[in-house]
Amino acid sequence: MTIKVAIDGPAGAGKSTIAKHVAKQLGIPYVDTGAIYRSLAWQAINANTPLDDENSLVQLAESLDILFIPDGDSQRVIVRGIDITHAIREPEISNKVSLVATYPQVRKELLTIQTTLSQSALGVVMDGRDIGTSILPDADVKIFLTATVEVRARRRFEEMKRQGFDVELEKVLLELEARDQADKQRKASPLRMADDAVALDTSLLTIEEASAMVAALCEVRLRTRRYNKFI
Repeated sequence: MTIKVAIDGPAGAGKSTIAKHVAKQLGIPYVDTGAIYRSLAWQAINANTPLDDENSLVQLAESLDILFIPDGDSQRVIVRGIDITHAIREPEISNKVSLVATYPQVRKELLTIQTTLSQSALGVVMDGRDIGTSILPDADVKIFLTATVEVRARRRFEEMKRQGFDVELEKVLLELEARDQADKQRKASPLRMADDAVALDTSLLTIEEASAMVAALCEVRLRTRRYNKFI
């Protein structure tokens, strides 16, 4: 029995890590929609395409050739045959991706890619900022992850340090606050919780605890569907 899971929330709330854990436990594909926007930003920067030129960005989005390759508990992101898994997590991309995501026509083009990736016969776990409201409005389970901005900044800071980036906690905090505002205020599919989503504050939870709670909600949904099938 298939299941579609939408996980939304601001940067640093643990969406990607939790989504990976849940997808692995359920045995279904995981799609990191944020990586799609990051890949477009990376391609634009490397092609010297101005990030304020919506038409040029739309053209890049139309031809975006992206693959997600499973790699143990993670996945590799391949664009035009180039492994950009690490490159799209660099501070330059993180600081520019919200601008790329503001353009309605860009979002429309990338929606096609996301919709295609969500069509697995097994189901899918997708995370982002508008999955439950725009990409998978019919998702079986919708989760909205939150955490205080201080906790999210600390997590992002520690993650980037582990990846070898030279960053400062205060700067990461300011950048997160700016990105939150941009995501909430954009006209096209702004960050918001779907009406039928379950809110989960991860501020005081470990990744394992939060993942277990989301997976449990998914299992309840699956059991309910099996039960209803036979009554």
